[in-house]
Amino acid sequence: MNERSSLKLLFIVNPKSGNNGTDWHQQIQDYFKSSNDCIKIYELPNPCDPAQIKQQIDDYQPQRVIAVGGDGTVKLAAQCLLHTAIPLAILPAGSANGMAKELNIPLNVTKAIDVAVNGGTKKIHLVKINNEICIHLSDIGFNAFIIKKFEAEPKRGMWSYIKAAFKVWWNNRRMHVKIQTDNTWVRRNAAMVVIANATKYGTGALINPHGRLDDEVFEVIVVKKLSVKEIFKMMITHTPYDKSKTEVLQTSSLHIRSRRRAHFQVDGEYLGKVNNIKATILAGALEVIVPE
Repeated sequence: MNERSSLKLLFIVNPKSGNNGTDWHQQIQDYFKSSNDCIKIYELPNPCDPAQIKQQIDDYQPQRVIAVGGDGTVKLAAQCLLHTAIPLAILPAGSANGMAKELNIPLNVTKAIDVAVNGGTKKIHLVKINNEICIHLSDIGFNAFIIKKFEAEPKRGMWSYIKAAFKVWWNNRRMHVKIQTDNTWVRRNAAMVVIANATKYGTGALINPHGRLDDEVFEVIVVKKLSVKEIFKMMITHTPYDKSKTEVLQTSSLHIRSRRRAHFQVDGEYLGKVNNIKATILAGALEVIVPE
């Protein structure tokens, strides 16, 4: 390990994340046994009010906050650090770990802690969607319906997601939506509309090939028609979309109106049905720790 100044680190641990049985308290304590760094581990209560996390941050005054969990945990920690000088690191402990993969955080526990301690910093944008902070991906329609079904499955993991997807494939109805961006508005029939802060889902599906976390726009991906061929491109080949089936818009603000209420999710959390979505970018809102 390179020589550096000691750090004051606050670990926000979600004990309900994932299903691999990792003892995060022990892993963290073992890593810092011979370190000069000061650490505090705060286990999220259930339910958790963001004010409780903010109080921990205010009381402890850490130099870095490390979210130990999936995208929901990362989102919870991120909203407590908005527009502060305290960077956020991630220890991937969820089922999909989409944001960790986006930032190239290792899934190996020791390597991920090493990045949290020794990594560099990068400012990224977030998206505010109907008063929710989105760090990764949000959508209405097909995928949000899958997440609703997935949350009802007795077990987490990829197989449960695939089972949920098969159930939804035959029951998902297309939406009629009006989409207004910075420069235009369009009407579309769509199976799903994605508001993309990041580039790919935790499953590995590349939904937003041109996205960047450090620019001043986000992308809106209109999946007009579900297609095995298009899904294969997203999952495997990453070749250009068929524009008759998938359309990509860029904007810093967005208003979507759906003729009927549609399933809605933000960062893997199902939030019910909506027929109105308003979104705006929060440029440079969060500083994150990434591998150097």
